[in-house]
Amino acid sequence: MIIILYVSVAIIAVAFLILVIYLAKTLSSLQETLKSVSKTLDGFEVQLRGITTESTDLLHKTNQLAEDIQKKSDDLNSVVDAAKDVGKSIQEFNSSVRKVTNAVTQQVENNSEKISQVVQWSNVAMELREKWKLRKTEKQAQDQAPPASQEKDEVSRRGRIFQRLNQ
Repeated sequence: MIIILYVSVAIIAVAFLILVIYLAKTLSSLQETLKSVSKTLDGFEVQLRGITTESTDLLHKTNQLAEDIQKKSDDLNSVVDAAKDVGKSIQEFNSSVRKVTNAVTQQVENNSEKISQVVQWSNVAMELREKWKLRKTEKQAQDQAPPASQEKDEVSRRGRIFQRLNQ
């Protein structure tokens, strides 16, 4: 029975040895895997630093761009406000011109009869002036012309006056 005990201890020792060998192989494999993971994490850390730096720069540029856009938007708002003011001024000017035009039109309509009378009287005055000039020139011509031609001049003068009246 002691032999069984020795054999049992020997089997347990061999089993323990096999277990330790497999455990050593597993730990060795795990060590290599962990080294690989460590290298990957180191590379990842470097890349993450680069991404962080680029993200920070991009964030600063984005903030600057947002500020620039805000400033330009404010400037554009002032231009739009000025354009609105110009539009309002033009509308007010057009309104004033319409009012003046309507007032002038109304006055012309109200005074159209007076205006036509003034035009008629001015035409009569111009005709009288022409007749007066014509008589004056004929009188000067009569004073200088012989008596026989005076009758012809009188007839032609009357014909011209008649023609002018008919015009």
